[in-house]
Amino acid sequence: MKNKNLFIRILTVAVSALLIIAAYSYIVGNGTIFKGSMEGETVRARVIRVTDTETQSVNGESEIITVRFKAQALNTQLRGKTLDVIQEIDRSYAFSPRQVEQNDKILVESYTENGETLFYFGDYVRITPLIWLLVIFCVLIVAFSKVQGLKTIVSLGFTCLAVFCVLIPAILNGHNIYLWSIIVCVYITVMTLSMISGFNMKALCACIGCMGGVLCSGIVVVITDKFLNMTGLLEEESIYLYQLYPDDPINLKAIIFAMIIVGALGAVMDVSMSVSSSLYELRTKSPDIKPSELMKSGFTIGRDMMGTMANTLVLAYIGSSLTCVLLLVSYNANIEQVINKEMIIAEILQALAGSMGMLLALPLTSAVCAAIYYRKDRLK
Repeated sequence: MKNKNLFIRILTVAVSALLIIAAYSYIVGNGTIFKGSMEGETVRARVIRVTDTETQSVNGESEIITVRFKAQALNTQLRGKTLDVIQEIDRSYAFSPRQVEQNDKILVESYTENGETLFYFGDYVRITPLIWLLVIFCVLIVAFSKVQGLKTIVSLGFTCLAVFCVLIPAILNGHNIYLWSIIVCVYITVMTLSMISGFNMKALCACIGCMGGVLCSGIVVVITDKFLNMTGLLEEESIYLYQLYPDDPINLKAIIFAMIIVGALGAVMDVSMSVSSSLYELRTKSPDIKPSELMKSGFTIGRDMMGTMANTLVLAYIGSSLTCVLLLVSYNANIEQVINKEMIIAEILQALAGSMGMLLALPLTSAVCAAIYYRKDRLK
């Protein structure tokens, strides 16, 4: 039995990887995920020493500090070479980066002017602490959950690959955003539940319930779009995204659709799997329970879950845009002006559509479980 389960896990990982590779190859072709182009290149480097610091006053109102320093390149073909780098700090900006110090890990941008290559400070390397935090997270989850934790990490990795290697390239390469966001959601649902639970009745019921809930969220977004008169220009970044390809601009309203169903997927999948697993255990422990009673139990379990999961969605969306909400409240005269901002409308729509998706997923999962778990031989 253990060998069979191990084979199923390996098969799931292999199929999941092949699907990602196939989708990526179809979408990107011979290109890359990053379609943009920049002059010069970005080099990771370590500051060796500061050689000179110069302060210049501009119109008597602001100061520009020019810092010249030596840095050792840590990657690219310049690896190991010592670079002469310039950092310019404009004191008129409240959040200018601090002056570099010895042993700082930084990103250096190279530019060519009149045949001469110049190196300028780009930013501090911030990804290393995040990698360590990710490693600690993985160690903790494996320590607490053992094999189940390992499966969780693998499924999370494939989820990230599906978003960054399939959905995002599909959007940037002009593919149908509605179609590919649905395909990615279906892939994540089937892959995650299969990897976590295996190919069994619990996973099947949870998949059906989850897909139904996410589909409900998508339908809500499409229908309400007719009444909300949304343009898709939620923030400044939306304008830049729209202007990327003037001849064939990205459909910003489709971006909202993808944003909402992908954002709701995790919560809907959680409640679907929880209900499916709970009813499976109930059916196993009480073989004589009737389908109607099993469904009723699913509704009871779902009602308790709905309150907390709806709060989870709402608080997540509020927390992610708290800075913008504070700014809008501060600069607008009344609450009606704030709520009518398209950015706020989009956040409210995310919370409502996601909650409605969960609301449908609960009875749908319960009904599917009652139908599939009814026969004893299906639980063997």
